[in-house]
Amino acid sequence: MQSIGPVYSKGMFGGHGIFLDGLMFGLVADNELYLKTNAKTQDKFKEKGLLPFTYTKKEKTFSMNYYQAPEEALEDNEEMNRWANLAYGVAIIAAAKKNKPVPDT
Repeated sequence: MQSIGPVYSKGMFGGHGIFLDGLMFGLVADNELYLKTNAKTQDKFKEKGLLPFTYTKKEKTFSMNYYQAPEEALEDNEEMNRWANLAYGVAIIAAAKKNKPVPDT
């Protein structure tokens, strides 16, 4: 993944968040890499039969908008770069939505 930029990790969700420029776009948990998705990109992951990251809290299971990375991405740097850039793009969009100014009412 280094080819998309200087990435770093932080411990979270019982695993590690993968960040670039302060934006989390990946997650490693239980020896599995998950990449950030949104409504527009999830189908690319679902079409490959990939599963979302889930966690259980107080006997309830929750899923997040992070899906398993495709096997070919784990085996090929160019594929990883493509999928990681897709996930990073989602992180940029999510951050922009969070930082939108609230209109006066």
